[in-house]
Amino acid sequence: MWTKTLKIEGMTCPSCAAGIEKALNRMKGVQIKVSYADAMGELKVRGKTSLTSLIDAIEGKGYQVSTVDDQEPVATSPTGKEEGGDQLHVAIIGSGSAAFACGLKAIEAGARVTLIERQPIIGGTCVNVGCVPSKIMIRAAHIAHLQQSHPFTGIRKQSPVIDRAKLAAQQQARVDELRSAKYEDILKTQPGMTLVHGDARFKDPHTLIVDQEHGEYTEIHADRFLIATGSSPAMPPIPGLAGTPYWTSAEALASTTLPDHLVVIGSAIVALELAQAFLRLGSKVTLLARHTLMYSEAPAIGTEMQKVLEAEGMRILTHTQVEAVRYQKGFFSTGRFIVDAKQGEIKGDHLLVATGRLPNTESLALDKAGVEIDRTGAIEVDDHMRSSVSHIYAAGDCTSQPQFVYVAAAAGTRAAINMTGGDAALDLSAMPAVMFTDPQVATVGLSEAEAETQNIKTETRTLTLDNVPRALANFETHGFVTLVAEADTGQLLGVQIVAPEGGEMIQTAVLALRSRMTVDELAGQLFPYLTMVEGIKLCAQTFTKDVKQLSCCAG
Repeated sequence: MWTKTLKIEGMTCPSCAAGIEKALNRMKGVQIKVSYADAMGELKVRGKTSLTSLIDAIEGKGYQVSTVDDQEPVATSPTGKEEGGDQLHVAIIGSGSAAFACGLKAIEAGARVTLIERQPIIGGTCVNVGCVPSKIMIRAAHIAHLQQSHPFTGIRKQSPVIDRAKLAAQQQARVDELRSAKYEDILKTQPGMTLVHGDARFKDPHTLIVDQEHGEYTEIHADRFLIATGSSPAMPPIPGLAGTPYWTSAEALASTTLPDHLVVIGSAIVALELAQAFLRLGSKVTLLARHTLMYSEAPAIGTEMQKVLEAEGMRILTHTQVEAVRYQKGFFSTGRFIVDAKQGEIKGDHLLVATGRLPNTESLALDKAGVEIDRTGAIEVDDHMRSSVSHIYAAGDCTSQPQFVYVAAAAGTRAAINMTGGDAALDLSAMPAVMFTDPQVATVGLSEAEAETQNIKTETRTLTLDNVPRALANFETHGFVTLVAEADTGQLLGVQIVAPEGGEMIQTAVLALRSRMTVDELAGQLFPYLTMVEGIKLCAQTFTKDVKQLSCCAG
């Protein structure tokens, strides 16, 4: 155990002292007694917590701290390195998956970490307003859909009774639970990680100014920085839109009522996932796409998804440019949106705008640090997550990397390794992507068109799901598997899947791609019979065989 007397300046009332005690005494092995009258703190520490990290925790609340004597206790980090004045300090802007992945890995390497978060709650987009609540809502909508639209003739179909308020409450409870378990509780058990609330901006390449309440601010100096500020919904410049109570994905997910008629502007992942969920929960849905559905993917994907969604009752207007949006307030009910397009007026009681996301970098004063961004505001990073300034790293949706939470977490981990002396690159050549509609869309690697732009000669095969035994057994044969291979060698280059369990199938394709397998090698692997993933094997077999002429589970 070691002890230290601290001089704490800046306290304005006894509650300040109580707040410092509450923050530090919850840390394992740490005990502090603070006197407001004397502006002093008596600190006792058992274990490996460093003095520097505790001082940072107090200063993070806006106080100034100094030691009464010059004797510095020597503690050891988990790696056995001495901690003290030369301990690496990592400042992380953000508190989502990239931020926490980086922070935890940096602590493993002996660094101390300061997290800066401007929102009242931590955890970032995925757990709070993105992946987690959307998948809960999508699953609930799937159950409702099966009640009235399942394919089995011996089970009576019935219209589901939907209580959206109860569904939303259950959804939020699970979000709160996961945020607590995966972020808040972890923060409490990491004495080397300090959280500071406020808006961060760079003063210079080694200093952040964190603006806080009541005009107060804190300056944070660090050796390394990670920018992990995520992204926000992009708003298209549609005349009249800004003055209306439109929804982004966050408001749509939090809604406790169901629209009678939801108009959706957008045609990619978020737009299609939420449009189908609301449709299945009972709303009428009209979707407006500027091009075709899933325009950036292989054309067959958008064609198949439009066929499926229209069969479920969704109205889809492709090649539709929205010209203006108006909103009429209602006296005794919700108002009405009027969307003007070349096809005429589209009227609905709610409007969801899901046209992509933009990086949260505008308020960071990146020019003061010399950090370069692209035309969208995304921070340009190399495969080691370094920005244009060698000691400043970035990860997640605020960068030019793909906007997936697992990419953000992997990037955060690798950034920590690199900023603490290691060497770790992020290889995205076999990155899976999944859209959680029904059927799901899952891809990895190159499409046929992308391979052609790289002057790679390809051979491509597509297997419709009516050739997959499990799909036949499920009476769910909408969808396909496409394999793209190099023509000369047969090496697998990419896979596109549209299938009810496409997200569960795609990792097999990822591993095959990572292993540089040929389609012949893939066709020769053992796949369990009556699984959807067997569709990948069957598609590989079509390069040399007619699978319609094979018996069940033919090897």
